[in-house]
Amino acid sequence: MTTWMVVEDEYDLYEMVIAMYELMGVDGLAFIEGEEVIAWIEEVETGDFTEELPELALLDIRLPGQIDGIAIGARIRESPVLCDMPLVLMTAYKLSIDEEQAILNATGAELLLYKPLPDYETLRDLLFQIVAG
Repeated sequence: MTTWMVVEDEYDLYEMVIAMYELMGVDGLAFIEGEEVIAWIEEVETGDFTEELPELALLDIRLPGQIDGIAIGARIRESPVLCDMPLVLMTAYKLSIDEEQAILNATGAELLLYKPLPDYETLRDLLFQIVAG
């Protein structure tokens, strides 16, 4: 079965995304804090993570702690194991065009979505198109 990752600190949205993944027939790998994701990336790179790797990451830009979604995206792009995984960023904060472009450049993300997220069908279609390349 396909696995997708979500990194989101807002509990209701976290639960909604996992439920949507299930409806899409996708397993979810979920994280709340950036530090957790960085530790997981290190497990993947050392071979200590033996489960199926996600084919897509949906990352909130702003997270609690010291590591935000931008840093996570950049770290994923540096990983020899995960570097080709499509990244979709999300935020509830309005960004300027220049800020959007800087974030997309820093992460190599395929897409930046604003919250509230699109309806189920639209989000499903977007995510599957991104995974398909």
